[in-house]
Amino acid sequence: MLDALRTVRGIVRSLRIYYGDRQHGPAMDRLYRQFVRPGDLVFDIGAHVGDRVAAFRRLGARVVAVEPQPALVKTLRLLYRRDPKVTIEAAAVGSQPGFIELRVNIDNPTVSTVSTDFIAAAANAPGWEGQTWPKRLRVPITTIDALIARHGMPAFIKIDVEGFEAEVLAGLGQPVQALSFEFTLIQRDIARACVERCSALGYARFNAILGESQTFEHSDWIDANAIARWLAELPPAANSGDVYAALA
Repeated sequence: MLDALRTVRGIVRSLRIYYGDRQHGPAMDRLYRQFVRPGDLVFDIGAHVGDRVAAFRRLGARVVAVEPQPALVKTLRLLYRRDPKVTIEAAAVGSQPGFIELRVNIDNPTVSTVSTDFIAAAANAPGWEGQTWPKRLRVPITTIDALIARHGMPAFIKIDVEGFEAEVLAGLGQPVQALSFEFTLIQRDIARACVERCSALGYARFNAILGESQTFEHSDWIDANAIARWLAELPPAANSGDVYAALA
């Protein structure tokens, strides 16, 4: 019972953060309008509490929201159950289908993860003090390619899976027009691997956003080598953000 109450409290806090700021939604709409058009299909991998789902829907896109954590799946279904253009997939995403162990952060559910390396990197790292992942769940895992086979080719893919981004990209065998993946500076090696995978898939243009600013760091898009250097040179205090990759 105590764990359930802590989870509810964590979800309510996340809902307040991501839906309570009146500037947050319009900023996301301006950002994603560069990639998403009415009628497009978008994959939101690691949908969490669904604020990006809301942005994609405001832009007129159909959305496949993928989330492995049961409490967050329930939240997404409560928010979007009446929307026929939102499909919710209760699964993790990686390089191979099957099952995987999800480590749940009860007090901060949006940073739950299937990556034990992420948990190890967060231990005692500045900005991650007090974070714990005590609960373990066995959840299904799928791939982007399997999602494409089931739902169609998306115009844009957003990936935010707490240290498992490189595994997600390994399950993508063909490039879509554009995608984004989260990076954390406690795992620069994962960010580097993601850039390398994107480059191998044919992505030639990159940009990045720090935190929740929704504003690109670079006035002009840059190449894979330049974004890799930028990531390597970021101070630890920058903490996290998202890299955007687009085809030439």
